[in-house]
Amino acid sequence: MSVKHISILGSTGSIGRQTLDVLEMFPDKFSVVALSAGRNIDLLKNQIIKFKPRLVSVMSKADADKVEDFIAKNNLYTDVYSGDEGLIKVAADNENDILIVAVVGFASLVPTYTAIEKGITIGLACKEILVAAGKIIMDLANKKKVPVLPVDSEHAALKQCLAGVGEDLNQVRELVLTASGGPFWQMKKEDFVHITREDALKHPNWDMGAKITIDSATMMNKGLEVIEAHHLFGAPFENIKVLIHPQSIVHSMAVFLDGTVLAQMGMPDMRFPIQYVLTYPDKLQNNWPKMNLAESGSLEFYDPDLSKFPLLQLACEAGEKGGSWPVVLNAANDVAVGLFLDNKISFTDIELYIRDALGKFSHFSDPDLEQIIDIDNSIKKMAFSSGK
Repeated sequence: MSVKHISILGSTGSIGRQTLDVLEMFPDKFSVVALSAGRNIDLLKNQIIKFKPRLVSVMSKADADKVEDFIAKNNLYTDVYSGDEGLIKVAADNENDILIVAVVGFASLVPTYTAIEKGITIGLACKEILVAAGKIIMDLANKKKVPVLPVDSEHAALKQCLAGVGEDLNQVRELVLTASGGPFWQMKKEDFVHITREDALKHPNWDMGAKITIDSATMMNKGLEVIEAHHLFGAPFENIKVLIHPQSIVHSMAVFLDGTVLAQMGMPDMRFPIQYVLTYPDKLQNNWPKMNLAESGSLEFYDPDLSKFPLLQLACEAGEKGGSWPVVLNAANDVAVGLFLDNKISFTDIELYIRDALGKFSHFSDPDLEQIIDIDNSIKKMAFSSGK
């Protein structure tokens, strides 16, 4: 395996930091080209010292000035950019072999599209891109013959399962996405009104950022993953199922026409699917804790209770309707989760908030990229206004 040149959108977030952990495990296999960060400038400075990227991007010009001053004082050779221009600089750098898209939300849509146009392989950890613009992104990727490799553990698992039939969906009966169920799958429905921010942020198995942890608690995350799987693999919605699997050992399964099932298993550690994407199609040895089947205990599977997790069903319905429905769903969920994390609405209000936005907006059947961005902006303004 020759050296691969890697850039990361969102290097200071959970996935970005774990991606750098993987790169550090194989220093002779990877080189860091560019990094983008949000507001964690101190961590970005440490990453610049350690990985010596050729360029970095931050959100604001003020932060860019601080980083430039730090670079000059340390006699480093890193160019600094900011804002939307900076994200595109990181994403579409000519040296990139793989772009890891680890920015939560919508900010990385245009940079990802631009990188695909330039033929750069995408390691996608931001499911919102495919939720909102899956047809546009995958049509361009197929036209340019650019791999879009999923970093999500479930979709990385499905890709490995489908490799057994050459990703031929004609041989597949169902794709099964597993879900931990989050912290509340056994809680009585009537107790959901008492769920606090702190309760919802206590994920039983995974170490993730706050937004995705709340999405896991509502199971919206799994609904978004159903939409993502539809676009990544071309599977009809009726052939994509969700099962709660509390142990998070089986990451997903493919059920074939002959009735056999192929499951991908492993420890609940995001470094494994990240490494899968970075070294694809090769497998390299690492020194992380491995699964011991003799000690793993029982593996349980349950159908999700949609009366407790209505956002799972709502997301699937929006995905099937297509057009602007998933765009509105995703934007409204972004704002609702933010309001919940700020203690401005309750846990059960998240669903009401999203339904309100879906009901208020006039929908489009086939929005283009510019319209999708406008819809996202409009819904966030409208939803935030109604939330206040």
